[in-house]
Amino acid sequence: MSDKAPVPQPAPQNAQHGPTIHIGDEFGTAKRNLPPAKILLLATAGVLIVVGIAAFFQRAKPQGAGSLDNVSAVEIPGQNAVLAVLTFSLRNSGEKPLWVHGIQGKLVTSTGELSSDAVSAVDFDRYYQAFPTLKTNAQPALAPEDKLQPGQEIKRTVIVSFPVTLEMFNQRRSVSVIVQPYDQPLPVVLTK
Repeated sequence: MSDKAPVPQPAPQNAQHGPTIHIGDEFGTAKRNLPPAKILLLATAGVLIVVGIAAFFQRAKPQGAGSLDNVSAVEIPGQNAVLAVLTFSLRNSGEKPLWVHGIQGKLVTSTGELSSDAVSAVDFDRYYQAFPTLKTNAQPALAPEDKLQPGQEIKRTVIVSFPVTLEMFNQRRSVSVIVQPYDQPLPVVLTK
């Protein structure tokens, strides 16, 4: 054998050269792995629109409706407070029974908002004896645990106490009855 190394042969003249490899390109970047930004933005906008429409139609709605029909109040002597009788109509507009969990009254005056839990239904007679004018136009009491069937409408009364003078109560901006059902996120608010 000979000790000479083989001599490289020159490339034929008609051979084509392939593409050169750029070692500096990184294939793990967003430019190489993600679709164009315009397509991403359109897809994101489409998803947000669908989610927005679904949220709009699935939002919580009060299960009941009604009206605050009569409001009367008397001043409690020596206490700088009033007892207000709020008579209202309440209708269950939902598809399942409405169970009353809590009842409140809310008063909005020029100086702010006040809220108060309704007095117990068993105390109504005692208040009517002490203040006979409260009984005018009064209906039976609405109490926690009362149940309204779907489509049922009732007329009820609640009594609440607010730490304001009778003059301030009469100059109110609004007064409301707030009925909170057991299994509903939104209360039924009746305002006058």
